Order: sequence, then structure tokens, then C-alpha cells
Amino acid sequence: MKRLLAGAAALATAFVLAACSGGAASGGPNAGGGAVAAAGTGGGAPATTSSTTPTPTTTSETPTPTPTSSKPKPKPTPTSTTPKPKPKPPANNPDVPCAAAAAAAGTAACVDISAHQAWILQGGKVVYGPVKMLPGRPSNPTPTGTFRVLSKEKMHLSNEFDNAEMPNSVFFYPGDAFHTGSLSVYSHGCIHLSASASLKFFNTLHVGDVVQVVP
Repeated sequence: MKRLLAGAAALATAFVLAACSGGAASGGPNAGGGAVAAAGTGGGAPATTSSTTPTPTTTSETPTPTPTSSKPKPKPTPTSTTPKPKPKPPANNPDVPCAAAAAAAGTAACVDISAHQAWILQGGKVVYGPVKMLPGRPSNPTPTGTFRVLSKEKMHLSNEFDNAEMPNSVFFYPGDAFHTGSLSVYSHGCIHLSASASLKFFNTLHVGDVVQVVP
């Protein structure tokens, strides 16, 4: 009985030692030894414990650049240039050869004998013409110079030429006037105009207005 108990105890002790030795299979170098080999002796190198030291993580923060606020440049102010006024045309019409008539402040008449043309001016500007006219014949020429309107007659009868009719007569010289007459036959000193032109001269010119006749 004592032998059974002693054998059982020995078996239990061997089982415990085998369980604590890391679970080695029976029959190995330590089997049946009943003791654990000391470090550096017998059954193998001691277990090496490797401790890994964590590498410290270095976080480098890149500083965010502070935005520099620059004020926007002011837009260039457009320079407005005032257009220069156009030069006014001269008061005197360059086509009119009568300086005195063009210089008159009121209504005036101009007659160009050689060109067979006549105009009406107002304040130096042409308001009518040129219109065709016929002057006196060489034996009875129309006087040249600067005159003034002497009188007006709607229908003048010429005593010198058998009461010949002279419609729309505007006298600027004794015996000579603007009036309706032939534009193909020269007069005896008067200025022949068409019916419409003589009416315009009669209605526009007044007693005292300047009449200039140039050769």
C-alpha cells in the first residue's frame, strides 16, 4: 500500500514538472529529470525576452503662412477730354463778291454783272440765290457801286419806254430797279429777274437796305 501511494505521488510530481517546463514531449533531454535546467546549463539557451522600445513619433507642424492682406489698387480714373468746339464758318459767304453787302447788319442785295448772278443776304449770310439776272446793255449799262433801296412799286409803268410794265420794282438808283424782265434781252440799265426771283426781292428788301453792284 505504501508503495502504491509512493508511486502515485512520484507520478503526480512528474506531471507537474512536465507541465511547467513549457510542454516539452516526453523522452526529450529533460524528460524524467524532475528538475528544470538552470540558465546556461544543459538543455538549451535561456529564452530571450526582446523588449521593443517604441520610437517616439515626431510630429513637425509646418506653420501656416499668414495671408498678407494687400489693399486693391484703385482703378485709374478715366480722363474725359472735352471736345473742342468746331470753328464757326465765316459770316461772309466766300462765293458772294460783295463785301459791303456781306458786312451789312440787315437785309442786303448783291449783283455780279459779269457772272449774271444776284443774291439776297441777311446779316452777312446768303438767304436767297444765286439767281440768274441780266443787266443793262453796253449802251445803257447798270451803274456799279454801293447803293440803298430808294422805293418799291408793285407795278411800275415806265414813262420813258411807253409805259412798259415793270412788275415788282425795287429802285436802288434813279431810273434803275430790280424787276421782272426778259432773261434773254438786256435792259436799259435795270436788273432783269425771273418772276419768282423779282417777287422774292420785292418782298424781302426794304427801303434803306444796302444794294451792291460789282462789275
